Amino acid sequence: MSTHAHLDWLVDTGERLTSADGVEIEVWELQYGDDPAVLSAWAKHFREHYCDDEMLKKLVPGTGDTNGEYLIKKKFPDEKAAPGPSIRSGDFAEILVADYIEHKLGYWCPRQLRYDQKWNRNESTKGCDVVGFQFVNDDGVNPNDELFVFESKASMSGNKPINRLQDAVTDSGKDALREATTLNALKQRFYERGEEAPALKVQRFQNMADRPFKRVSGAAAVLNSSLYDGALLAQTTTADHFNAGNLKLIVIRGETLMKLVNALYARAANEA
Repeated sequence: MSTHAHLDWLVDTGERLTSADGVEIEVWELQYGDDPAVLSAWAKHFREHYCDDEMLKKLVPGTGDTNGEYLIKKKFPDEKAAPGPSIRSGDFAEILVADYIEHKLGYWCPRQLRYDQKWNRNESTKGCDVVGFQFVNDDGVNPNDELFVFESKASMSGNKPINRLQDAVTDSGKDALREATTLNALKQRFYERGEEAPALKVQRFQNMADRPFKRVSGAAAVLNSSLYDGALLAQTTTADHFNAGNLKLIVIRGETLMKLVNALYARAANEA
């Protein structure tokens, strides 16, 4: 079973909205099912963002916890105590968007390094939400190589729709400042792990003046279907975004997403 089979449940609806300033907004839907094999593969993929299974074998001994207890108490955001639920929904949205740009759009997206170093499981990780890289050639620097920086926002509770896509666009505008520190942290983590080749891939994008590349920005809203309001989302404006000419907008909606999120965390712990 592929660890990415759950992406067959992420479906382009074909629906398109238009922002206040004429930018196309893609509408996708997470039509998840109840296939135990797919859910188990998804849970493993999800779990290993926080702690890969080989490392888990080293970290659990001495704690008195089972694998599942360790993950719930020390790695995963809390299911009920605030701000745990909002961190859960935010992390889920980021990981889903990372899956989308990696496996639907074909970018290299080394996001596992984002979650496994959290000092506080109930805090969001700093820096850019999702970073993807695409190379024209494997053996050189091409000005058409792409750096894709995506901001995601989630809304999975409440009764009133809010424009989380606008929130994502607004926060994406801050990525101009966060990009350099995010790339530096990612490069450093690779070197700390003794992985020079991916570190050099990141390094390729650290100096646009000397090594030109294409910078693409993205903003995503991940919403409960009950909170989806096309007219509200169409009010989104990108006019003040520093990279408005290369900004991709998407919305992902799905039924009872918080129920899915909590079930995925539970399965990830129980099957560890």
